[in-house]
Amino acid sequence: MSEHLTPHAWLNTEQSTGSLAGVRVLDLSRVVAGPFCGQMLADHGADVIKVESAAGDETRRLGPPFVKPDQAAYFSALNRGKRGICLDLGQSHGQAVIRELLSEADILIENFLPGTMEKWGLGYETTLASQFPRLIYCSISGFGRTGPLGGLPGYDAVLQAMCGLMSINGDVQSGPTRIGVPIVDQVTGYTAFSGILMALLARQRTGRGQRVDATLFDTALSMLIPHGLNWMSSGQAPALTGSAHPNIPTYDRFDVQDGQMFLGIVNDAQFARFCKHINREDLCLNPLFLTNSQRMANREALRQALGCALKHFSRATLCEALMNAGVPAGPVNTVPEAFEQPHAYARDMVIERPDYRGVGLPIKLSDTPGQAGRCPPGLGEHNDEIIKQ
Repeated sequence: MSEHLTPHAWLNTEQSTGSLAGVRVLDLSRVVAGPFCGQMLADHGADVIKVESAAGDETRRLGPPFVKPDQAAYFSALNRGKRGICLDLGQSHGQAVIRELLSEADILIENFLPGTMEKWGLGYETTLASQFPRLIYCSISGFGRTGPLGGLPGYDAVLQAMCGLMSINGDVQSGPTRIGVPIVDQVTGYTAFSGILMALLARQRTGRGQRVDATLFDTALSMLIPHGLNWMSSGQAPALTGSAHPNIPTYDRFDVQDGQMFLGIVNDAQFARFCKHINREDLCLNPLFLTNSQRMANREALRQALGCALKHFSRATLCEALMNAGVPAGPVNTVPEAFEQPHAYARDMVIERPDYRGVGLPIKLSDTPGQAGRCPPGLGEHNDEIIKQ
């Protein structure tokens, strides 16, 4: 059986006016970081073709909940705006289709184990860079191709553990704790997205594409702010602090009358306004709490005093009043409460269509705004549109 492209394989019926309109992306990635990067490119107008094996992206099965019998909500969170095809990249005809698509593509995204694309005759340095000199090749992996861990598999929570993120998340009772979202995967997706945009900009000057190398390991270490530099400067390993900040004692979660709230006080003026509002002006006049350094030295005494003062306030009333007074504060919301906030709708962060529900675009552009595209594709949904068998 032979496979080749239809004459208009890249002719997307959904025309876009986004900032990346006309950019063509071949997304060979799966799970989170790569698909998330591809979705952001699609949100801003790129024509993204997602390539899956017959087994499909693993996130299709990571439910319940399922939005369709064969499509978990997890998959829908990462793959809107794309067209989807099925190929066996281990076979020559699948590799031939990829090469045909690459003849007109701008970007390729993949997150296979290092060496896999080379095994298929699709390695960047060995093959694709010379055949497609304008191609931007984005490789996402756990550890990269070099170093003692080069080539090994990596997943979000494993990298959270290895790179110290879990060691600073949690408290004495919980012990080191996984951050509740795939934060390393998501930030790696943003890292890849940024790298691709920089490579596109460089290509305007040089006419040539390049490899974009994004790894979970590098990303996770880069996220250790301020903990990494705290250790480098003091020699002291950061410890578990729960919701507290290692450098700011008034940046923490507190119990109130009807729930929990979070204070984000980072300077002396905010602390003074806060103390006045809760009728504890004596605290900002106390020599123990005059500056951040003094508040750090006496943080436990300060926390006890604030805990006693705040437990008589209503969460919603107090947070609204503090924010209006210029003191950053917010309720500790559940996920439903977070999306039900009127501001979430005002900022278009909730997408509700008859055929799709999802999270809005965090990047807002005034002249070339993005938009959520078509529904995530079914497995191989666009094979007949893109590939002629």
